[in-house]
Amino acid sequence: MQPATAIAHPNLAFIKYWGNRDDTLRLPSNGSISMTLAGLETRTRVVFDPSLKSDELSINAEPASDPALERVRQVLGLVRGMAGLSSYAHVESENNFPTGTGIASSASAFAALALASTNAAGLDLTEADLSRLARHGSGSACRSVPGGFVEWEAGSGDQDSFAVSIAPPDHWDLVDCIAVVGTEPKSTGSSQGNMLAGTSPLQAARVEDAPRRLEICRNAILKRDFEALAEIVELDSNLLHAVMMTSRPALFYWKPATLAVMQAVRQARSAGMPICYTLDAGPNVHVITPLTEANQVTGLLHDLLGVQDVLKATVGGPARLA
Repeated sequence: MQPATAIAHPNLAFIKYWGNRDDTLRLPSNGSISMTLAGLETRTRVVFDPSLKSDELSINAEPASDPALERVRQVLGLVRGMAGLSSYAHVESENNFPTGTGIASSASAFAALALASTNAAGLDLTEADLSRLARHGSGSACRSVPGGFVEWEAGSGDQDSFAVSIAPPDHWDLVDCIAVVGTEPKSTGSSQGNMLAGTSPLQAARVEDAPRRLEICRNAILKRDFEALAEIVELDSNLLHAVMMTSRPALFYWKPATLAVMQAVRQARSAGMPICYTLDAGPNVHVITPLTEANQVTGLLHDLLGVQDVLKATVGGPARLA
């Protein structure tokens, strides 16, 4: 069969996904909203080969760990079932940004895998079906299939839990300036962390308030209201990490430089700069600002002690075939 290669971007959640109603299907406890990140990408090549004895996976030219391979096998198994295939697949995946450090590498990886594997298997899925398939590998991956500003509705089950674009990439010229304070893989990955969410006494309150935060965030995006976006994005990020820190076992992803960046962002905003922060499951800080302010924000972040690098990403498009 012919190989297929797909490219997908990570996404930055403004309203976070954390905690599942169903860990196997990765059905989220609450809906979420994100921004697809241009410039950062995963490129994945898939070929189904009848001569293989099992599925094979390399990440950044290195053999993948058993847990990573098992997650990929689960998605490939679904694709084989849809296409009526029995052949195993060889998968090569590469990222042009740090992997496993809170920059949503699993989201772009499984979005790219969903598109490449279905295309290699001779399938032509709708965007909704690709989003649903990607969700089985990583919940947030369903948000990396559409482009622009994206909402993942929690849904009632497997069929209606997928992501859709609520505004195209050119709707709002925002930039994610990522303050990289650590590049080593985190000790507890997002998949494991999601399973711990319910052990925090704060998770129920976070989930109950999610519809309100989603509405505020959605309206802020549609109206391009940065002040409203900044307030709700920082609140949601703080709630996420409060849940992580009060889970059992507790998850502490921050480094000293993480807090320094957060404090610097708040000080800059109080001085009038349109700027806000949000963090996923990792130490690196995503700093959101309009495109017109991106160079100034990048300079501010570079000057902070402990910031190793600053990556810049504008609003990106959907997963696509290479």
